[in-house]
Amino acid sequence: MPYANDVDAIASILKQNPTWNAIKPEHAARMRAQNKFRTGLDIAKYTAKIMREDMANYDKDTSQYTQSLGCWHGFIGQQKMISIKKHFGNTKRRYLYLSGWMVAALRSEFGPLPDQSMHEKTAVSSLIGELYTFLRQADAWELNHLFRALEEAQQAGDNAKADELIKQIDNHETHVVPIIADIDAGFGNAEATYLLAKQMIEAGACCIQIENQVSDEKQCGHQDGKVTVPHADFLSKINAVRLAFLELGVDDGVIVARTDSLGAGLTQKIAVTEEPGDLGDQYNSFIDGEVIEKAEDINNGDVVIKQKGQLVRPKRLASGLFQFKPGTGEDRVVLDCITSLQNGADLLWIETEKPHVGQIASMVNRIREVVPDAKLVYNNSPSFNWTLNFRQQVFDAWKEEGKDVSAYERADLMNAKYDETDLGKLADQWTANFQRDGARDAGIFHHLITLPTYHTAALSTDNLAKGYFGDEGMLAYVAGVQRKEIRQGIATVKHQDMAGSNIGDDHKEFFAGDAALKAGGKDNTMNQF
Repeated sequence: MPYANDVDAIASILKQNPTWNAIKPEHAARMRAQNKFRTGLDIAKYTAKIMREDMANYDKDTSQYTQSLGCWHGFIGQQKMISIKKHFGNTKRRYLYLSGWMVAALRSEFGPLPDQSMHEKTAVSSLIGELYTFLRQADAWELNHLFRALEEAQQAGDNAKADELIKQIDNHETHVVPIIADIDAGFGNAEATYLLAKQMIEAGACCIQIENQVSDEKQCGHQDGKVTVPHADFLSKINAVRLAFLELGVDDGVIVARTDSLGAGLTQKIAVTEEPGDLGDQYNSFIDGEVIEKAEDINNGDVVIKQKGQLVRPKRLASGLFQFKPGTGEDRVVLDCITSLQNGADLLWIETEKPHVGQIASMVNRIREVVPDAKLVYNNSPSFNWTLNFRQQVFDAWKEEGKDVSAYERADLMNAKYDETDLGKLADQWTANFQRDGARDAGIFHHLITLPTYHTAALSTDNLAKGYFGDEGMLAYVAGVQRKEIRQGIATVKHQDMAGSNIGDDHKEFFAGDAALKAGGKDNTMNQF
């Protein structure tokens, strides 16, 4: 509702309640405007609609891909969205990503943990709630400045300025954007997945990413030892997430089905199969084993399956896990993805070992032969050595073209001596174009970096610590932080305001009128900025 209409509506309510005469309708309408979303479900419904529209737009034009950065604290997510609005004027096609890796490493009460689903499962939904608390506060903070400017314009009798500010208030774009939230492998059985999905949706998640690893054997996607589950097990968890969305009224909630099969060489179970060629039989066809010629060759305790009419003894490790045939990863990925999309998933996530558009496209094109509108969420992972990968890709392309590459040593291309070479510069250009190329050629609808703010926090802290505790002393903070904040217009330079001091002062006035004791007077050192 436009601000002026809300003022009138509240004024009508106040007239019906004469004992509420201390309340000004402008103040109540202002507080309503600064609190657009009442619940996490309001957020989930709002952001799901955004994601669905973005997916449809991408289908029409692949340049309309979306992006996000992983955030491990509400403040980090808030500052990211404030920066996006400042630099680009809007938040269109920019999301947040919530990484299970960062929850494990940074948000567990046990302290830092590896990415193996050992952290408290409720930490995930808690972080979703925290992120949206900070994004809603960013709305309140930005609108508070507009409302203060409106009051000044009205007091000065500047009607044109006041009208322009009311227009900005009525058309204010929220900082609240979709979060793609990582539920790992579901933290247990399908019922556990359903219960956690409900918590995540109630906290505001419109999009849940789930992977096909065994929940109690879960590993980071870029580490070894990954164990996948048969399709029936995974689909039961996709169903659990979908039912959680539907139960809570988020009818267009988005599910991202992640496959780790490209790097996973093990399975915990042999799939149930009822007839040759069914889904279970296809899964089992990838299991490595030796052909059994005679029944008497079956030993005590052996597990035997049938593959293409032959009896096969699967290769079984001491752990009880079964081994897949070498070189079957891509075929298993394609089957995983097609099966997930045909059974309720909306988007795919293929975890790869390197950022190579051609490799990703080769799998996506096979998937699209069956599901033409298949789309990916892709991890632009910090686990990749991006500099080395792209320099080697350029090196290989040049070599294939017959170009002289004798000036470069392929294994040493990370070396800084190559930074200003033609190869180094072209590799940087390929890196800059990776997301555009991947969106156009490999079906990547959403590009994200899972752990960027983990790395930026470490890097910036290292730079400050080196100078502050060294010879620079206070200059390290002044030149390296505060001066840059001022000159780049970073909102946190006025940290009291960013934390809500001005909002609190205004509320004091709303509550107590002239008796309000405010913090933002002439002696507030924040006025230096």
